[in-house]
Amino acid sequence: MAGDKHIHLTFFSVEKEVIMDFDEEKIQQIVYNLLSNAIKFTKKNGKVTLHVAKKMDVADEQLYIKVMDTGIGISVDKLPHIFDRFYQIDDSSTRKDEGTGIGLALSKELVEMMKGNIYVESTPFEGTVFHILLPISRNSIAGNFVVNTVLTRGVEKITTLKEGPTAENVMARIAGSPIILVIDDNPDVITYIQSLLDKFVVYTAGNGQKGIDKAFVLVPDIIISDVMMPEKNGFEVCEALKKDERTSHIPIILLTARATQEDRVEGLGYGADAYLAKPFHKEELKIRISHLISIRKKLQKKYANLVKEGAQDNVPISSPGPEELFLQKLKEAVESNLDDTEFGPAQLFESVGMGQMQVYRKLKALTGKTPSQFIRSIRLKNGMNLLQTTEMNISEIAYQVGFSDPNYFSRTFQIEFKINPSDFRK
Repeated sequence: MAGDKHIHLTFFSVEKEVIMDFDEEKIQQIVYNLLSNAIKFTKKNGKVTLHVAKKMDVADEQLYIKVMDTGIGISVDKLPHIFDRFYQIDDSSTRKDEGTGIGLALSKELVEMMKGNIYVESTPFEGTVFHILLPISRNSIAGNFVVNTVLTRGVEKITTLKEGPTAENVMARIAGSPIILVIDDNPDVITYIQSLLDKFVVYTAGNGQKGIDKAFVLVPDIIISDVMMPEKNGFEVCEALKKDERTSHIPIILLTARATQEDRVEGLGYGADAYLAKPFHKEELKIRISHLISIRKKLQKKYANLVKEGAQDNVPISSPGPEELFLQKLKEAVESNLDDTEFGPAQLFESVGMGQMQVYRKLKALTGKTPSQFIRSIRLKNGMNLLQTTEMNISEIAYQVGFSDPNYFSRTFQIEFKINPSDFRK
């Protein structure tokens, strides 16, 4: 059953079982896309068939997946373009408002990521057949989670789950990867973007308001947002996040089919850092993200220097932006409790009225420092000033700037400034 249409679905496997390393998410997405596409364009009382078998190509085993339908078919002139991003096969009333042209492009990219091939055959008004060939392996790929799956008569049974030998390294890489939040009300677009950003930790939100709420919790490194969405549109998302202290620093990329100069100016006016028109090229999106990360790293150096130098010269920054004001607020909180050895990250979060995650993520994005490192830097810089301007001994200075152990003060001073306190004073 699809909507109010009655369609016969047949699932068939030639092999009794096919045991193989199995990327569950990719296979599921490919089959889902092809089946939903077949059902969408098959008329009432039509037939859709999913066929799975094992094939031999010279000496290599391959998993063969075939999705067949008795639908309206695809004309010869359209066939070369069906895997193009954002290409909709037919703009007639038959296919009006049917998808975004992402599903098949995504399926092709997922197949190619697994070193496979996909191709299509179609006859107008008779039906379409998608063929997929995937190499079969039974050795876990280093760093990947592997599922041994048995496909029997269309029923999928997971038999074992194990980690590849370098899974810990993979998790460590993910933990240090930039976080990207994708906000879009179209699941196909979200899945497509996720497939492009495999080197990042990607979170998603299905509408503008959910995106705003999730951004406040996650404080991601970059936000990619559609413009036309329910609840809040992309411009409203951009405006809300850029005006909030917790998220004002986050670069935002807006995606939209509204590509006129006026639209771009409007988006940039709401604080967007980049504006991409649909259909966008995957490499352009990656380059924009890379460029924004590069800019953020340069700003980190700038803000880190402000942290180091700000305690020495009290000359205010002309027209400070929200990020400078945020860092100044944190710095003042530390300095007002400078001799309190118990003042740490928890007290810092409370003093500025923000949550632990918000302060940690924003401070790390701006300066590259954790809250503990930030507090220590402020203490050490003030210790440096006291070494220059007072006759206090090193132990007295250590206690004055909040260190309970003078030896620890000397060690961290050496690490921070590449010289020990005694030599610095000389």
